[in-house]
Amino acid sequence: METADLQQILRDWSGWSAQPSNTVSRNLVGECVLTPDVVTVIQGVRRCGKSTLLRQLMLANGIADSQAIFINFEDPRLLGELDAALLDDIYAVSTASSQDRLTFFLDEIQNVANWQPWLNTRLAMNSGHCFVVTGSNSQLLGGELASSLTGRHLRHELFPFDFAEFQQRERPGDLEQFIRRGGFPAVLDFPQPEKLLQQYFLDIVEKDIRERISAKSSRLLQAMARMVLESVGSELSLRRIAGAIQLSPETVSLYLQACEDAYLIFSCRYFAYSEAKRVRHNRKYYAIDTGLRRAVSTRSGRDSGKDFENLVYLVLRRSSADISYWKGRREVDFVVNTPRGVTPIQVTYGEPKPRHEEALEEFFQHFPHANEAVFVTPETFDAFTALEL
Repeated sequence: METADLQQILRDWSGWSAQPSNTVSRNLVGECVLTPDVVTVIQGVRRCGKSTLLRQLMLANGIADSQAIFINFEDPRLLGELDAALLDDIYAVSTASSQDRLTFFLDEIQNVANWQPWLNTRLAMNSGHCFVVTGSNSQLLGGELASSLTGRHLRHELFPFDFAEFQQRERPGDLEQFIRRGGFPAVLDFPQPEKLLQQYFLDIVEKDIRERISAKSSRLLQAMARMVLESVGSELSLRRIAGAIQLSPETVSLYLQACEDAYLIFSCRYFAYSEAKRVRHNRKYYAIDTGLRRAVSTRSGRDSGKDFENLVYLVLRRSSADISYWKGRREVDFVVNTPRGVTPIQVTYGEPKPRHEEALEEFFQHFPHANEAVFVTPETFDAFTALEL
């Protein structure tokens, strides 16, 4: 790319640091420590607020505009240039005009070919500059970056607003409203939120899933994703999905993993200490956001009980990736495995029913040393979010 063209693109992005007036301070700001020796990696679903978080990190760390280099690699002017040579050019242009320590905010870095070895080289050269990268794919740290930067990267996951952040933005904001609208920041200001969420769904499927795995048809991907979102909290077999959309189970497995990588859905495995027992059971799936789930579901799929269970899953997922379910004659909604042992969790949108207690009695017969069970209802949700499991 011509130097003058790149300089213009960087100038265009230089106004990025201005903070919107209605911004909610994200919880991750205090967890991200920017140093020249460690790459800060921020991953999360498209449109969850990663760029705004970068602004907040800049302000929280006292980084002046002249010391911040920001660029989003989805800028259409960069098409055809997305490789390590572009990163070299950005670095050269930026450092040539400044003697200060710079912080490079590289947004949606997964679009750039060979960015991992480039970044590895920069760290090995002890440039003294800081690097913050973001991406919309959970495999961002795959391959060469994960193997070559052991101990030199810190990964953080950003989700749409949680309930506490939602309440900062929407005063007053109740739980029913949060379940219905979800936590995607821009949706809360939009006059037609359902249409915007439907567009988010289409963008995620097309840009973060189909293009990544080179799937021929967005239609089949959309159909599969909608089926999974409507079936939140239920066990789903590969064969059932494959039969419904006329694909092979192997292709469905590939598509599901791509949906997980893009943070559209999360899978929840069966709880057992034996891996052989775990793989014999189907997985359950949960959505990244209850508002998005409702926006793409049919009327019959908009079940408040399912949405609430989904919301509880997201609370757990923010602090732990080791979440399972268990089923004997009855089902325990979640089992969280922690250093302090396993904790069974039952979720109910109304009063606990006999089946919840029966499931727990059976669970404790199999796992007598498990921690005390936790019941989550709308009335106890606030207290639940404060628990340290």
